[in-house]
Amino acid sequence: MNQPKPLHKGATVGILSTARKISIAEIEAAIELLHSWDLKVVLGTTIDLEENQFAGDDMTRAMNFQQFMDDDSIDAIWCARGGYGTIRIIDHLDFSRFIQKPKWIIGYSDITVLHAIGQQLQFETTHATMPINVSKNSTASLESLRKVLFGESLQYKIPTVNYNKKGKATGELIGGNLSMLYSMTGSKLSLDTTGKILFLEDLDEYLYHVDRMMMNLKHNKYFEGLSGLIVGGMTDMHDNSIPFGKNPHEIILDVTSEYDFPICFDFPAGHVNDNRALIFGKKAQLEVASEVKLSF
Repeated sequence: MNQPKPLHKGATVGILSTARKISIAEIEAAIELLHSWDLKVVLGTTIDLEENQFAGDDMTRAMNFQQFMDDDSIDAIWCARGGYGTIRIIDHLDFSRFIQKPKWIIGYSDITVLHAIGQQLQFETTHATMPINVSKNSTASLESLRKVLFGESLQYKIPTVNYNKKGKATGELIGGNLSMLYSMTGSKLSLDTTGKILFLEDLDEYLYHVDRMMMNLKHNKYFEGLSGLIVGGMTDMHDNSIPFGKNPHEIILDVTSEYDFPICFDFPAGHVNDNRALIFGKKAQLEVASEVKLSF
């Protein structure tokens, strides 16, 4: 995997939106944060742009992302928010120049599409908070992003929970938003999970649909040969008037019951305020025991 170069003081971070519209006012906290790290900021043309729910039309969003990829004066690309829309621009992007000199692409949720491209083209990406969330994020989550960007080591120790399945795993960390991964199965963006550690998180889903999506991943062999599984926030889940009968943890354990890889639940990442940064495409070590350890 190609690892982007660490940032240095005075480096430039470009902020844009590949998906839903966003105003400058909504990212002021993120701009202040980057300035506090002695980083410069360039705003994309998609900031403050509106095309129905999108940050400009598909070609505008694609052109803005392509510009930031190809501009050597921009050292990292921070996606301003998720929502929906990144999948609509992916076929318009040319990564041929980018993969020769990759830079950090940062985001989560809908940005799972770009993380999947990173897996296909063999460059590392950062699953982390986005500008729209900065004012609500924990200090630890923001500090973890800073560490990734500046090339510092990233190690986590978190409390275990009763649902965890003990064990050790080593492999490249991959994954992202469960709904996005589900939507990409069977396509060129489908992931090869063999020998890897898979991260999953989601927001605002019905429990039966979580089961449906997990069964889809199983039928697409995502769990065969998997080294380990990390489950982040399964946030604001819903149930029907006739209860499904299992919570998200129990659904995941049920679907993966025939496999022996370790599973960590409630990892602080995803649609949660304590959204710790993860490096996708980088080899990681996971230990699930009396506490959970994750290091890169």
